[in-house]
Amino acid sequence: MIDSDEDPTPSGELALQTLTRPQDTNSNGDIFGGWLMGQMDLAGAITARELARGPVTTVAVGAMVFLSPIKVGAIVSCYCEVAEVGRSSIRINIEVWTKHYTDNAPQKVTDAEFVFVAIDKDGRTRTVPSPAS
Repeated sequence: MIDSDEDPTPSGELALQTLTRPQDTNSNGDIFGGWLMGQMDLAGAITARELARGPVTTVAVGAMVFLSPIKVGAIVSCYCEVAEVGRSSIRINIEVWTKHYTDNAPQKVTDAEFVFVAIDKDGRTRTVPSPAS
């Protein structure tokens, strides 16, 4: 999913936007990869939950490559694009873009495919409702 366009733009809809803080950093002063992955999971869950019209759980995450470090003070934006809706699963491609107040230029940081499954109140798999129902 990582592209190398001359002037790339985000794919999908903005699902989550947040600001990085000092407590989200590693010993080098960069944002933890795990923190970023958590933000992606939240963004994907928001998108999947709307589609599933109820609770979902994450069941798989595709490979991630971090293109550049993220510094404190950057705005992190997660864009989601639904790739496929199955009987109970939803595959979502998630891209992360950042902007920092020092240069304000948007930069793609990573992307990955997340898979969610719709669940009922007891945590069992359920069918994703069709858009018409």
